[in-house]
Amino acid sequence: MSDANVRIPHEAKDRLAAIAAAEGLSLRAYLARLAETLLTPAERAERAAQALAALKSWNGYAPTPAQQQDLDSELDRRLAQVTGR
Repeated sequence: MSDANVRIPHEAKDRLAAIAAAEGLSLRAYLARLAETLLTPAERAERAAQALAALKSWNGYAPTPAQQQDLDSELDRRLAQVTGR
């Protein structure tokens, strides 16, 4: 296993360390677990395509690109509303 130095603000490091400690993990173990659970943009796109294909075969759901854009915009709007952004 190789080590890496990552420069982040002290506040971010302290926060991550506190979260890791609350879960009984070292910061190193917590970051390794986090890296294993997050998806890359390519992996997210692949899963989205798989989900869309499953919905289409299950119930015929096949939105047009314009409908998908409208749905994405609505989701972005709602997320911004609840996160205050």
